[in-house]
Amino acid sequence: MKRIVSLCIILSFFSFVPSAFAAGTFEVSGWIPYWRSATGTAETLAHLDAFKEINPFGYTVTADGHLYDPTNFGAEPWTTLINNAKAKKIRIIPTIMWGNGAAIHATLSNKTLRNAHIKEIVNLVNANGFDGVDIDYEAKLTETKDYYSIFLRDLYKAMGKKWVQCEIESRTPVTSRYDTVPADYNAKDVSNDYKMINKYCDRVRIMAYDQGRVDLKLDQTNPGIYAPIADPQWVKKVVDLAAKEISKKKIILGIPTYGYEYTITPGGVGGYTYERLWAFNPLYALQIAAPLNLMPTRTSSGELSFTFYPEASSTPWNGVRSDLKTNMLVWSDAYSIKQKVDLAKSLGLRGVAIFKIDGGMDPYAWNYLK
Repeated sequence: MKRIVSLCIILSFFSFVPSAFAAGTFEVSGWIPYWRSATGTAETLAHLDAFKEINPFGYTVTADGHLYDPTNFGAEPWTTLINNAKAKKIRIIPTIMWGNGAAIHATLSNKTLRNAHIKEIVNLVNANGFDGVDIDYEAKLTETKDYYSIFLRDLYKAMGKKWVQCEIESRTPVTSRYDTVPADYNAKDVSNDYKMINKYCDRVRIMAYDQGRVDLKLDQTNPGIYAPIADPQWVKKVVDLAAKEISKKKIILGIPTYGYEYTITPGGVGGYTYERLWAFNPLYALQIAAPLNLMPTRTSSGELSFTFYPEASSTPWNGVRSDLKTNMLVWSDAYSIKQKVDLAKSLGLRGVAIFKIDGGMDPYAWNYLK
């Protein structure tokens, strides 16, 4: 344990330079996952003054379009957090997450079901005294695009003075996804209409993470092992594309606080094949690195990473070997979070949203979130 703590101190010293947000309209918000409600609310309470808004994450939706609350917001630890936040005039806007594309289409394409779904959302917000709602409907089908726009339009109208916020997946420019753009590529083959989202969402939160290998151009300019959570170069491309149709005054940049572990083997595009194993919080990586005497290094994307051979754990990494399984861990620490905050400010965005606040992020990151 002492070795892990020592490694944390060394890495934090390596990446930490004191900073603070400039006064003004720049907003900090963050998602608190219901599955880590105790540690997430405790961490948020400890840094409450950093926030303009808090997003309990959150409500889910059943296959037939009805809301479900796995969080139990009417009980502790949520009640203490919500009461303290309201006392400081911090917005409480819970997230409704839905990732079933077929079910989303079935509900939103049916006027009766769509209207009932909207009514249920409005009633939920009003009954709980929330300041609005954060819509996180992912994995939508292409044919759902227009129905989703109608849904946002009608929800925006029904919510009155309450806020409507939208999450959107990161859209990588097509020219960065292909060496040569296919002749039959349909630029409109997407599920989010940015113009309509700009019109009917008070804030648009771009989930600018889980980059992996999606940007072929950056893959080519970063030879060797490269599978970032969110390279600032890629994030800027995503934001610049969105900002063509969405006002920067509405854009909130989503910033990751976690990492991924991969198994890497020789071969494939770029010389390696990547199998994503799972997501983790930074402490997990440090617990693996410490007994191996491995010092994580800063990647070209500004994140921390190290690679090791799990089948011969005493052997440090010196390149991917074909005779041994090679694992890579890459994660977002305080320094990489600061990079994204600085980028959001330089691009003139409304603010940032942290995903996720659960007691597991690099604690030094809070020096940049206040």
